[in-house]
Amino acid sequence: MNDSTLDDECRLLTVLQNSPGIFESIARSNDGELSLQRRLREMYPADVVRAALSLADLRRRAEGKFSRASRMWLTRRGLEQSTGETMAHHKSRRFPVGEVVQDLCCGIGGDTIALASRGPVCAIDCDVANTMRAAANAAVYGVNGSLRTACEDVNDYDVAGSLVHLDPDRRRHRRSRSTRIEEYSPGLESIRRLMRAALGGSVKVSPMAYFATAFPGCDFVLISVHGECREATVWFGELSEGEARRASVLPAGATLSVAGPVEPVAVSEPREWIFDPDPAVVRAGLVDELASLRGLSRLDEVEEYLTGEEPIDSPFAQGLRIESVHAFDLKALRRTIRQRGIGTLDIKARHVRVDVDMLRRQLRPRGEIRRTLLIARCAGRPRAIIAERVMDRAPG
Repeated sequence: MNDSTLDDECRLLTVLQNSPGIFESIARSNDGELSLQRRLREMYPADVVRAALSLADLRRRAEGKFSRASRMWLTRRGLEQSTGETMAHHKSRRFPVGEVVQDLCCGIGGDTIALASRGPVCAIDCDVANTMRAAANAAVYGVNGSLRTACEDVNDYDVAGSLVHLDPDRRRHRRSRSTRIEEYSPGLESIRRLMRAALGGSVKVSPMAYFATAFPGCDFVLISVHGECREATVWFGELSEGEARRASVLPAGATLSVAGPVEPVAVSEPREWIFDPDPAVVRAGLVDELASLRGLSRLDEVEEYLTGEEPIDSPFAQGLRIESVHAFDLKALRRTIRQRGIGTLDIKARHVRVDVDMLRRQLRPRGEIRRTLLIARCAGRPRAIIAERVMDRAPG
């Protein structure tokens, strides 16, 4: 981004922050988009109107991430890469209360807000408009008194003796988010340099990245929110708890952890129940640990699905009661689904190559009953498992 573009972005941000009336007009309007634009342009410059409408749309989209989204200052890229409120507060609890934290690559301030609720924070970003947004968003949450900002390149920033939180830019040189840490900004070597210099802290990376290889000897936490694995956090230095792997499941706030290797559990035929581990458990490599703790078996050495005789109540896995197990034969499966009156079919397949949408069309489910169809390897052979979630049962 060149200086003139950045100056214009800061100017527009300042104008919008001083023009609350434009957002009130947008909120009250029942007009269509074009009519609303025409009316607003009678009162405000065209670029201000475009920026306000874009921000209003982003605030609506952010409601699932932030409880005060309706007043926040956002960009599309910043929102996509930001840490949501629930996850940010979960991570921040590991930082000591009252200790200064350097929040590097702060973006719009998702983590900044959570950290500032616990103590002093210096939010650093190479984009001055982002530091303005982070400060404004901290004010929305009433924690701006704990915050100072600085526009600096973290590659040159001195973190010696500091606690740090680092959220590298995963889209610096591409449109889509990268899972390769080498493509982050700052890059892998700069991240390692910051980790060596700092007292301790955390680095946010993609859950699909090869983080264990990139950061040997660190403590890793995989975090899921409402069943979606959103982030891997690398903890190092004084905030590391040794070579551990953890899976944290939110909003339940439950964590499964292990240090050292995990012994593989036995493989067995499908029993009465099948359990689908949370994606954070899977990505953290803790499927066997969960199985061992709950007395479960695997369906196959490569499948994440677990099986057991009794239901379990666990935030780390979703349980389904097995109705029947079949060979993966399309005609026979279609006949079974028709005979049972199954009309809504949730299909899951991971390690058996299946086009789920095409399979649903081929099976042509018709009826009132809802079931889950798992296409999974069982002791090395593909099987079709028809299962029922408790919530699928008819009342009474």
